[in-house]
Amino acid sequence: MKKFTLIFVALLMLYSCTVEDNRPKYHFEILPIESFTVPESFVLGATYPIKMKYKKGTSCHQFQGFYYEKNLNIRTLAVETVVSENSNCIADTSSVEVSFNFYVTSNGSYIFKFFKGVDEAGNDLFYEVEIPVN
Repeated sequence: MKKFTLIFVALLMLYSCTVEDNRPKYHFEILPIESFTVPESFVLGATYPIKMKYKKGTSCHQFQGFYYEKNLNIRTLAVETVVSENSNCIADTSSVEVSFNFYVTSNGSYIFKFFKGVDEAGNDLFYEVEIPVN
């Protein structure tokens, strides 16, 4: 009888537990770059700050980092944000400036492609800047 009672209590405890997901909900979002600052030319082996400005969108958008894709001397850049999925977000169109240091490792020119949004057909649009290495 003690075994039966123990099994019954264990099953009752498992059944009475509700599984609630109380973790914060969020997703990642790539935002367009509205302006950027780059040098006119690079010197091999030097480091340069690359500055970008973007609009937050809402108070729930927080800077997460950069989307950075490297293909030979082509660099594709965008701002990555984490967006909290709570209902009390308010519109926030303030500009935020972020930057990173770029280390020049090869000769020739670098082509920077800064994400500026998507067109009506859903194609990505970019500002393209070619920066020579002296």
